[in-house]
Amino acid sequence: MLKVYNDLTNRKEEFIPLQPGKVSMYVCGMTVYDLCHLGHARVMVVFDVIYRYLKASGFDVTYIRNITDIDDKIIHRAAENGEPFAHLTERFIRAMHEDAAALGVLTPDAEPRATAHIREIIAMVERLIEKRHAYARADGNVYYSVASFDGYGKLSGKSVEDLRAGARVDIDESKREPLDFALWKSAKPGEPAWPSPWGEGRPGWHIECSAMSTCCLGETFDIHGGGADLTFPHHENEIAQSEGATGKPFVRYWLHNGFVRINDEKMSKSLGNFFTVREILHHYQAEEIRYFILTSHYRSPLNYDEDHLQNARAALTRFYTALRGLTVKPSAGTGEWMERFNLAMDDDFNTPEALAVLFDLTREINRARQSDEDQAALLAAELLRMGAVLGILQEEPESYLRGGTVSQEGLSDQTIETLVQQRLEARNARDWAQADRLRDQLKEAGVLLEDTSKGTSWRRG
Repeated sequence: MLKVYNDLTNRKEEFIPLQPGKVSMYVCGMTVYDLCHLGHARVMVVFDVIYRYLKASGFDVTYIRNITDIDDKIIHRAAENGEPFAHLTERFIRAMHEDAAALGVLTPDAEPRATAHIREIIAMVERLIEKRHAYARADGNVYYSVASFDGYGKLSGKSVEDLRAGARVDIDESKREPLDFALWKSAKPGEPAWPSPWGEGRPGWHIECSAMSTCCLGETFDIHGGGADLTFPHHENEIAQSEGATGKPFVRYWLHNGFVRINDEKMSKSLGNFFTVREILHHYQAEEIRYFILTSHYRSPLNYDEDHLQNARAALTRFYTALRGLTVKPSAGTGEWMERFNLAMDDDFNTPEALAVLFDLTREINRARQSDEDQAALLAAELLRMGAVLGILQEEPESYLRGGTVSQEGLSDQTIETLVQQRLEARNARDWAQADRLRDQLKEAGVLLEDTSKGTSWRRG
């Protein structure tokens, strides 16, 4: 029985979808004005694993992850670059897809873009005005009236009175109340704009997700996810907009992943501790990054440092070494190991506990290899089945173990094979000094050797 921690109720609950056997899930994706950073990678990987596990559990899942392709940051960056905003967004959408693919993230069922849903956005704003949850101003701006929605603050736990007391008032804004937020923004000279009943303009950030999620999944759906930083105001405003427009509950289960920290400090451009996915991929294989992300429960903070990534490399090396050389047959995955794995994942997608099951199973594979290779192969099939749910162990063992993170000056595979063969010849000639020199030469180049009864294998360190 799957249980998830629901941020709307602040407790762990049994997961019961609206329609038996079907799950509808929406996750806030990127605002595409720059390259993906580690925080984006965590969102993509976390909800990719949730998507994979729901599917592996037999659910028919519809997974939507939106793209915000118009907002202030995009407009400002395009102006700085002197390029049309659509050129900027297309470039970074391509880069996002490349990064997601590198990390083994499955493609969502749909990726709606804000600029492709202007009609739906305008229609929702009109409904909110009609129901007196919103008001238009003479300057072409349209605002949501927070005071009109009794449930405001129910997701974040924030008090409207406290928020109002601490709100900053901008003299040049035409809002009735400081807490009111923009649904439609009138166009400034030179900005992208679309026609609307209130004049040329563009949508506010929050209304995009309300319109796109309900358009793709209906007025009420099962899971809404995103980073913890979106809980307030973004997701709080989504609830106010969507429920104000439809009069129905918006989302049943709200899931948020925790913040990313760099060496125990919050990740921030101002601190200079800000890493893009591409920068990290220069030093670590994609599965190592993915494994590292899964070592923390999705709701907990994730601390990035070199030791944790080295631990991820060591863990994957252990798994792949156990799989190396085995002829693995397909497995139905119904044994005790899969039961333990599912028990961990059914507990709010507890990936650290699930990874612990993989470690225990790997130990059993190594034991079985000593006496019963067929049994080892059966256990290896279980390991691969679990790995597929987590999106790891997707490479051939030799490919991973020989991939490493060698610089361009590192030894080629062909050179390594030649040196290994030369060492074998030295050993056969009992020239132990030469054999040791060749081993040391390979080790210095980051290549580790393993001598077994079946021969010598190598991997990059």
